[in-house]
Amino acid sequence: IISLFILIIGFCMSELVSAYPTSGGIYWWASKLGGPKAGYYTGWLNLIGLLAIVASVSYGCAYFFDLAFSFFSEDWAAGYSLQRVFIEFLVVLVLISTLNIFSSHLLAVINNISVWWHVAGAVAVVLILIIVPDNHQSMSFVFTERINNTGGLFGGDNTGFGFWFYVIPLGFLLTQYTITGYDASAHLSEETHGAADSAAKGIWRSIFYSAIGGWILLLAFLFAVQDADGVSAGGGAVSVIFDQALGSNWGGLVLLIAASGQFYCSTACLTSTTRMLFAFSRDGAVPGAGYWSKLNSNRVPVYAVIIAAVVAALLTLPALIEINIRTAKEPIIVNYAFAAVVSIGVIGLYLAFLIPIWLRWRAGTSFQQGSWNLGTKWRWMAPIAVAEIAITSVYFILPFTPAGAPGFLRDLFGAPGTDEVPFSWKFVNYTPIVTGSALLLLWLGWHLSAKKWFTGPKSNIDPEVVKAFDER
Repeated sequence: IISLFILIIGFCMSELVSAYPTSGGIYWWASKLGGPKAGYYTGWLNLIGLLAIVASVSYGCAYFFDLAFSFFSEDWAAGYSLQRVFIEFLVVLVLISTLNIFSSHLLAVINNISVWWHVAGAVAVVLILIIVPDNHQSMSFVFTERINNTGGLFGGDNTGFGFWFYVIPLGFLLTQYTITGYDASAHLSEETHGAADSAAKGIWRSIFYSAIGGWILLLAFLFAVQDADGVSAGGGAVSVIFDQALGSNWGGLVLLIAASGQFYCSTACLTSTTRMLFAFSRDGAVPGAGYWSKLNSNRVPVYAVIIAAVVAALLTLPALIEINIRTAKEPIIVNYAFAAVVSIGVIGLYLAFLIPIWLRWRAGTSFQQGSWNLGTKWRWMAPIAVAEIAITSVYFILPFTPAGAPGFLRDLFGAPGTDEVPFSWKFVNYTPIVTGSALLLLWLGWHLSAKKWFTGPKSNIDPEVVKAFDER
């Protein structure tokens, strides 16, 4: 269902890129349709979202590599800690930064491998989950079983109003997060032959194929579940499913396939982020713009790569906060900060998508459509896209679990009182704090300074941009 809504968002963006096939992408569209102010907010939201995506994908990569090693080594598993995962996360950041700075040709090879890895790897994982397990869940379990795994929201109910309109929407995060990055077709449009048509198709097709592939993978995971209660007790982690269904060797192999794919994805995410930071800095919108838009002898924005990696690391520092969801004797250490980083990335990116879509809707028939367009369908697609983004963004700032909800919200969420489940900052979804602070700073930055000098994109096609990234 969410994939269909995201596809509608993609259709709206496809129409925009067909009309404005420029490397500035959504930032340029917003500036063109709404002026410098719209471009300023869109560019910053996009940049914040991209930085959070780099952080979350890289951390996920490190976490999956650690899990894979744990499947192969009991000693490694016994030494698990969030500190160790964070160190591995820093190693991933260093590696992908090095690739982005020093090896453009190797980076191109990695990106080509990545495409095939994500296809072949997904097929391999599905086949392993079909062939290796001795037992599979029934169709009834996969398509009708409902589990409230929030830890007590709405009393653990899985049938009432709260379950359908609060608990289930929390699951929107998975799909909304997974299907991101499709605006890359817009950023590459100036370097694409027949961009007005091919870049537009690239956006909606990437969503369509990702949705199908993701749905098949999720079905494979669910059919492979051996003990649903055990999965819930393990925090709902997919590694628990692999351990139940595949054992250590096959489970470790599947995790390695996934972790490798995440490494490729992390590398590409950092490339996309530095591209955006470089272009936005070129227009003078970022403090220290002279550094972030500076190219080295290999035409690589080295400082942009470094600062993006540093910010990603800082943004993920709360992931060091340990939360034990079991007992002291049988601990299961998790952190809710990772989900918050994911939420920040999703909100930033999708709010950046929302602005130009809304501006196009406001423009109505005065908008000059490109060769690929929605005809008159924009009249209902654009408001649906805007509403979907707005609604899901609200869900992503709400508490994930009772312990993260202040006492005055407990009754609203049907959660146990603070005497039964004490409030703890460890469980707080800090997304609204970070996102709200960022929006406040952007508002202050615009009204106190940027509106006096920021004029939007300085050019449609900058030769330096093409030269800097044509081999990446």
